[in-house]
Amino acid sequence: MNQAPFSTSSIQISKAAIRSNIHFLRKTIGNKVCLSSVVKGNAYGHGISTFVPLAEAAGVTHFSVFSDEEAWQVQQVCLPNTEIMIMGQLSDAGLDWAIRTGVSFFVFDFPRLEKTIAKAREIGKPALIHIEIETGMNRTGFQIKALGALIALLKQNKAHLVLEGLCTHFAGAESTSNFVRVKQQIEQFKLAQAQFRQARLKVRRHHTACSAAALMYPETRMDMVRIGILQYGFWPSPEVKLRFLGRLDYAKTKPDPLKRCIRWTSEVMSMQEVAAGQFIGYGTHYLAQKKMKVAAIPVGYSQGYARSLSNQGKVLVGKSEASVIGVVNMSLMLVDVTAIKQVQIGDEVVLIGKNGHKAITVASFGELSHQLNYELLTRMPLNIERKAVS
Repeated sequence: MNQAPFSTSSIQISKAAIRSNIHFLRKTIGNKVCLSSVVKGNAYGHGISTFVPLAEAAGVTHFSVFSDEEAWQVQQVCLPNTEIMIMGQLSDAGLDWAIRTGVSFFVFDFPRLEKTIAKAREIGKPALIHIEIETGMNRTGFQIKALGALIALLKQNKAHLVLEGLCTHFAGAESTSNFVRVKQQIEQFKLAQAQFRQARLKVRRHHTACSAAALMYPETRMDMVRIGILQYGFWPSPEVKLRFLGRLDYAKTKPDPLKRCIRWTSEVMSMQEVAAGQFIGYGTHYLAQKKMKVAAIPVGYSQGYARSLSNQGKVLVGKSEASVIGVVNMSLMLVDVTAIKQVQIGDEVVLIGKNGHKAITVASFGELSHQLNYELLTRMPLNIERKAVS
């Protein structure tokens, strides 16, 4: 058993939501474009080992990760013919492993390219590489002015390399404030494509689009899109949602086409009655103004529930909303259940997700804790149990 069969909270991942989101994405980008599921950051907090098989069941055959460590985690649970692509960190041991196992990876500078060529020659097997072009984000990638030297090196060592991809990454496609910058990046990438064509270097896939770009700039979809946050049921930004749904003429009565996959729950650990005039929890952060009934929940900031939610977070106890009171502790929080009838020890507590018509959304959770959706999700501890549900 890889994980203890008990936990103070658990995360449920919805199979139906994943199927629905992948269907929406496939309908949007078309059947000819490869959909690469980005599962970096432990599948945005959803759990690589849980999420990957569910995405495969929904038709996904390609996964993108940041590091060789994450690639190895995907390989442990994916189907034999599933493709894996590393977009970032690659150790020396990981480079050897990736070449031997057919995992593809980004090459974004000459030191990595030279090391890749040497290792492929040593192993006697070509490396599957994606050449990343720096088009204006100024993070990683080959500069346009260096393409002549790059192309020459690629041609000299074509026996040791397979050009799986030519790619770049956009600097903020989720906001129209970056419109000019993104358009300039698109033009820079076209220059790189032209140089590769002129050099007669065949590339299997051209890919530039993340979730936001795939929706906001349809021309960036090319041969493959790298979809992260959308597949988990979240829009890259409110602006993307409004612009995309507006462009599709969605009526106000139509539901959001994206379905949240994640639901995070715990339970009532104990109950306490507190008299009016008493402070609750550490220090003097919360004073009972009346006789109160307080429930202790065994989740705190060490389990990913932000301390900044002290005195302002919300949870669902049964189908009723309850306020977090006092300071969120390392492993425990207190909630006000005075107005909720028949609360018992062991009752389910929803930290993120729905119960009936009530919901604690990731967006509202994030706004109160001053975290982005991405940050909140990926910070959820690895040791919280993740399980698939219908």
